[in-house]
Amino acid sequence: MPVPPIILTHEFSGSVVAKGANDDLSASLLKHAGFQQISDWHGRRHRLPTTTPDADKVAIATHAADMLRAARYHVTLPSSLDATRISPPAPALGPYAAGTELLRTTERIRAAENGADLQRAVDRLLHPEHGALERVREALKVTSKQIEQIYDHDDEACDLAYRFDYASEYVRGAQSELVGSEAQLRRVGTASQDQTEARTRSSELPDHQGAALATSPAAAKAKVSSTPGSETAQHNAAGHSPHFSGPRR
Repeated sequence: MPVPPIILTHEFSGSVVAKGANDDLSASLLKHAGFQQISDWHGRRHRLPTTTPDADKVAIATHAADMLRAARYHVTLPSSLDATRISPPAPALGPYAAGTELLRTTERIRAAENGADLQRAVDRLLHPEHGALERVREALKVTSKQIEQIYDHDDEACDLAYRFDYASEYVRGAQSELVGSEAQLRRVGTASQDQTEARTRSSELPDHQGAALATSPAAAKAKVSSTPGSETAQHNAAGHSPHFSGPRR
């Protein structure tokens, strides 16, 4: 019987999970890489704690995949967890650390392979309290107020303060336009993960079970004979043409 594939993936909680390692050898390799084994009613799984730093998650997942593949296991590893496929770190931009973080977020979005990966990356932009858009809106608003305080009674400064305030409201409009998008991405991610697991379970189905679930020729024939008009079809197939009355003279 073929060995089922081992799938390493991100969960919405941020934890990295390995599924499909049901034998002792693959389980031992995952534990050696740094995964913790969990056995419950879902079966045997391996997980990295949610507190594991992102860089360590990538390093551990890549190392685990390399060892499993060397042992001739088929491994599915998303690019977001593959150190060989992740873009090089964003360059340090000196005092523009916020720009560096946004570059990292952009790279995460670009590397996303499914809805779950994309949702986690986009959350860095859209989180209502800590997301990048909210921080930018807040900074623009504060800049407007500071201009008014520092350059009081200056017409040109008032105009500049208004422009910053208008920009902050423009960002708020962008946030309003994207309300609910995170929930939609989450649903897409869940559906994508369910489909992946369904395909995995299908690939794990032994050949004799697949044969048992297949419809037998006898059953198919019985089903055809029970449908309306089937008697006529069988009668015609046997060579007995239906009787038609001739034209009236």
